[in-house]
Amino acid sequence: MEAGPRDTERERPDRVNGAPGLSPDGPDEQDVIADEVEVELRPPRRLRIWQLAPIVMLAALGSLMFAFPLAFGTGDGGAVVAMLGLLISCCAAGWAMMAARRVGHTWPGLPVRGSGERPDWRVIALYVGVGALLVALAVWRVARLR
Repeated sequence: MEAGPRDTERERPDRVNGAPGLSPDGPDEQDVIADEVEVELRPPRRLRIWQLAPIVMLAALGSLMFAFPLAFGTGDGGAVVAMLGLLISCCAAGWAMMAARRVGHTWPGLPVRGSGERPDWRVIALYVGVGALLVALAVWRVARLR
């Protein structure tokens, strides 16, 4: 007998049309126990506090800057402060979307990144429509301040 690796692919009776069987380090059918459960050892990727804190602070600051001039409407600079608050809020939302994408989260209805699936055009149209409606309402409200 020689001391070396065996060619297990040639000895496997379950090869179909030249398809390889299990890798040499994988279990055989008789080695698998029915009660065996596979557990993922890596923790799930999620947003950390150091990623969330600046996003939440920017969003809160921007929404307060946007809401107070709109709610109380005093002073000549209200429209400018409101538009600046809207800009800061949109930057925080974009930052949050990019951080979430980096950890692997997706928008509801859209396929996971790298899956090769195409997104449904109706879902994209819905997101674009809702975004355009929100921007139009915000611009309309700020324009009414003048």
